[in-house]
Amino acid sequence: MKRTACILMIMTAIILLFSSAVVHAEAFQMPVPKIGIDVGEAETPQDYVNSIKILMLLTVLTLVPSLLILMTSFTRIVIVLSFMRNALSTQQTPPNQILIGLALFLTIFIMKPVYTDVMANAVNPYLAGEITQEEAVETGSVPIKTFMLSQTREKDLGLFYDISDEQPPAERMDTSFTVLIPAFVISELKTAFQMGFMLFMPFIVIDLIVASILMSMGMFMLPPVMISLPFKLLLFVLVDGWYLVVKSLVESFV
Repeated sequence: MKRTACILMIMTAIILLFSSAVVHAEAFQMPVPKIGIDVGEAETPQDYVNSIKILMLLTVLTLVPSLLILMTSFTRIVIVLSFMRNALSTQQTPPNQILIGLALFLTIFIMKPVYTDVMANAVNPYLAGEITQEEAVETGSVPIKTFMLSQTREKDLGLFYDISDEQPPAERMDTSFTVLIPAFVISELKTAFQMGFMLFMPFIVIDLIVASILMSMGMFMLPPVMISLPFKLLLFVLVDGWYLVVKSLVESFV
């Protein structure tokens, strides 16, 4: 009986608390904002222009990851940094977030002149209504093509022209992006692997020396990486490795 009475008292208290909460909620109702995207008829030409600008912005935002990876220096930088970490045998140190963040900001630093040129000669005049959209696209593509062509080998361009059965244009600046982008990417991959090979060489020498010493001492069960890792880190710190790697990456695009 006592247990039943306790349960009834608890249920009564819960009902009273719930009722009081409902009363307070009805007394102090707060307006809920309505958020949505409406599609309607433009009343003025400015409304139409603003709608086009928003549509273009959303389209560009969806393509930003691809543009960042395939049309900038990001590919070479992130691959070389990954090779650097593998050569040191530090597993996940630095973590991927650090390497990608460093590669991103180095990309922004290297691509800043191209971005400034595009903004000054294409984007800003188009937003000011001084040039048309077609003129803005044509003008803005010039500095991007100049950067990409300076890092692309003729052999790689010829490969995609041969595959597509197209004739190379008389002027390199007339190269279409459908040919230029894949040619630029494979050129960047080759350059990144060449730089990665050069980074691996001094650390491979350390691994060979340590492995030979351990074998001569009969310590077959001791992993050579455990002994060579401190020496690799010491060498990397003594030569100021990060400075040299970043300096080499930035100067490779000059």
